[in-house]
Amino acid sequence: MCGRFSQAYSWEEIVAFSQPLTVPADRSNLQPRYNIAPTTEVDIIIKTAAGRELRKARWGLVPGWHKGSLKEMKLATFNARVETVDTSGMFKHAFKTRRCIIPASGFFEWTGEKKDRIPHYFTAADRDLLGFAGLWENWRNPETGEEIITCTIIVREADEWTAKYHDRMPSMLLPGDFEAWLDGSGGKELLRQPPRALQEWIVSKRVNKAGEGDEDPSTIEPVKPEAPEKPPEDTLF
Repeated sequence: MCGRFSQAYSWEEIVAFSQPLTVPADRSNLQPRYNIAPTTEVDIIIKTAAGRELRKARWGLVPGWHKGSLKEMKLATFNARVETVDTSGMFKHAFKTRRCIIPASGFFEWTGEKKDRIPHYFTAADRDLLGFAGLWENWRNPETGEEIITCTIIVREADEWTAKYHDRMPSMLLPGDFEAWLDGSGGKELLRQPPRALQEWIVSKRVNKAGEGDEDPSTIEPVKPEAPEKPPEDTLF
């Protein structure tokens, strides 16, 4: 799965990464975020008549046919499994017509016991941005009438290297496949390709709490693993 990731880049970096992005004249400042959690707002890249555009979306897809409130969405939809993304009633329409790329500086996974989880941060070995394959939807909030864009990250089985940390990982698109993914000409084969080379390091346990350190770049800095406590030495009398 992918339940936490980061988006920290300049306009110049995201424009180049998107090959290229159509940048509005009144572009706002990009706020770096380092511990993004589901249900919060993220950047997504979509294909429009104007080209590739950067939009804001709520992380956690709500299908357009959902008539209830957000609280009535009982299923966790921040991830869509590659195995069923084209057949699930929740995602299949978006898979056909509303695909997106979710740019990421990196993502988190955890190891260890549940009560003492160790967070690991993964990023591209060359420190470039990663392109998560995603889906998006337009949903109208029946309580307010507001149109809300929502999204999900597609996840796949982990490759051999990542499987040491978790059995799932985000489906990451290769730059040469961006257009085929966005225009729908490419299929699920794009989602199962070997990912780009990744690197990993342990970060502070503060990220174990959703949103903690989201605006602090030190959140993703490497830390040394905590040494196990030594048992007290026997006292001789």
